[in-house]
Amino acid sequence: MYVYDEIDQRLVDERVAQFRDQTRRFLAGTLSEDEFRALRLRNGLYIQRHAPMLRVAIPYGLLTSAQLRKLAHIARTYDRGYGHMSTRQNIQYNWPRLEEVPQILAELASVQMHAIQTSGNCVRNTTTDQFAGVADDEIVDPLVWCEMIRQWSTFHPEFTWLPRKFKIAVNGSRADRAAVEVHDIGLHAMRADNGAVGFKVLVGGGLGRTPVIGHVIREFLPWQHLLTYLDAILRVYNRFGRRDNIHKARIKILVKEYGPERFREEVEAEWAHLKDGPATLIPEEIRRLESRFTRPQYLQQPGAEAALERQLAADRAFAKWHQRNVFPHKQPGYAAVTLSLKRTGVPPGDITAGEMDAVAELADHYSFGELRVTHEQNLVFADVRKADLHALWRTLRPLGFATPNIGLLTNIICCPGGDFCSLANAKSIPVAAAIQQRFDDLDYLFDIGELDLNISGCINSCGHHHVGHIGILGVDKNGEEWYQVEIGGNQGRTGHGVGASLGKVIGPSFARAEVPDVIERLIGCYLEYRDSEAERFIDVVHRIGHDPFKKSVYASVAKVAAAEPA
Repeated sequence: MYVYDEIDQRLVDERVAQFRDQTRRFLAGTLSEDEFRALRLRNGLYIQRHAPMLRVAIPYGLLTSAQLRKLAHIARTYDRGYGHMSTRQNIQYNWPRLEEVPQILAELASVQMHAIQTSGNCVRNTTTDQFAGVADDEIVDPLVWCEMIRQWSTFHPEFTWLPRKFKIAVNGSRADRAAVEVHDIGLHAMRADNGAVGFKVLVGGGLGRTPVIGHVIREFLPWQHLLTYLDAILRVYNRFGRRDNIHKARIKILVKEYGPERFREEVEAEWAHLKDGPATLIPEEIRRLESRFTRPQYLQQPGAEAALERQLAADRAFAKWHQRNVFPHKQPGYAAVTLSLKRTGVPPGDITAGEMDAVAELADHYSFGELRVTHEQNLVFADVRKADLHALWRTLRPLGFATPNIGLLTNIICCPGGDFCSLANAKSIPVAAAIQQRFDDLDYLFDIGELDLNISGCINSCGHHHVGHIGILGVDKNGEEWYQVEIGGNQGRTGHGVGASLGKVIGPSFARAEVPDVIERLIGCYLEYRDSEAERFIDVVHRIGHDPFKKSVYASVAKVAAAEPA
C-alpha cells in the first residue's frame, strides 16, 4: 500500500481548502454555474439525475481497512448509507449535498484519499490488475509504475485541459486482467531477453460511442523512458485532438484519422525532444517510490496445502467457492480471494456502510489490513493464508460476499444507468436484477461456465458492454427504454489465448421484460453448439459466428409473437 509523503499530503490538503472556498463562492452567487462546473468536475463532483454524485479516487484500486472505514463513515454521515464501486476501481456516492462536499473531501484527506481528477478532461485514475503484486503469472509488479503515473499526471499543467478525458491502464502479468487494449493508453509490462523491464505501448483504444481496439505503437519501451514517452503521446493528442466536437475528441479518433503509423511517427518526433531529458527515470526514483509502499510480512505455512485439500474434499460448497473466488498467489501458503458484490437483489457494485465496516474488520484479520477494488466491481483480499480460507468463507457467507460466481453469468458489470445518471437512455440496474433472478441457480451457472455479461445504460459504455461476451446497451426509442444485445466481446487476453474483441449487435432491440428470455436463448444456443464443457461461450461465438445465435433468439421471438392473440 502506498503511503503519502509530506508533498502528497500537502497537495491534497491545499486542494481541499481551495475547493471549500470555490464552493462557498458558488453558493454565495459570486461564481456562475459555468465557472463552477469545471472546478467541481476536477474535484470529482457531477450533477446527476436526482442529486450531485461524488466520485472518490482509489488509485489503482488499493485500500487500507482504515480508508474503507472512512468511506463507510462518509456513506453513513453524508449520503444514504451506501457506496457504488465503479469500473475504474473508484467509489461513487450518489446523494451528497453540495454544501457538504468540501467537508467530505477534508474527511478523505485525513486518510490519504481524495477525488482529484476523477472527472473532467484530464488524466483519470490509472487502473491495473486487481491481483497486481501477488499474481502467480506476473512478469512485473505494476504497482510502482501505476504510482509513478499517478504522481506524474496529478496536476500536470500541460494536461489539465485535454480535448477529452484520458484513461491509462497498466498490466504486469501474462494474462491481461487490466483490459489495456481498450484504453487511451495501455501499458503491458514485459521483460527483454536480458531481463530488462519495459512496456509494450498501445494507444487509441476505448469504448463508448466509437469502440476501438488499441494499436501497438512501440513493442518495447525501456522503463527509464516511461514518463517521457507518455508525455510525447499526450502532447501530440493535446495539440491535434479535436476540440470542436465532443464526440470526436478522444485520442482514438485522432489515431483512427491519422492511422497508427502516422500517429506513431508524430509521437516519435515529439519524443525526440524529450528522450533522456529531465523526466527520464532513474533507479533512485524507483527506489523512492518502492520505499513508500508497505509490503506484507509473509510467514511460512507448513502443512497448509494438505489441510486445504482435506477441507475441499469434505465440503462441496466450499470447493465451489474456492474454484471461482480464490486466485493463485506467488507466495507459497497464500491465496487471493474475491468478495463478490454481485448478490441477487442488490445493484452490482453496491455496498452499504455496515458492510464496509465488516469488510474492513475482515481485512484486518485475514489480509494484512488491505484490500482492492476490481474493475469488475468486486473486492479482493490479496494476501490470505490458505490455512484461513475455510474460516474466511464461513464468515463471508452470512455477509453475502461468498457468492461463487466470479467469471460466471451473474457476475454482471453494470453502470448505475437511468436510476441515477442524467446521460442514460435506459435503466441498467433492473435489467441486471432480472437476469440474476432468472439465473439464480449455482449448479446451472457452473454448467454454463465462464461468461462475462456487461450492461450499459447509454452509449458512453460505463458498463463496458462492448467487451462483454454478452453486452446489453440501453437505447431510447420514441421516449421508451429498449435494449440492444451484442455478443462476441472480450476485455483482453487471458490464459485461453483470446485477445480483446468488440461485440456485434445481433439485431433489433428488445423491451426490458424480454431481456432475460433473450439471454436464456443465447445460453441455450451456446449449450447446443459447444464441443465440450471446456469450450466457453466466447469461444463458440468466435468459432461458429453470430448467425446461429441470432436465429435462435429471433425465431423464438417470432414464435411468441405469432402465438399472441391479435
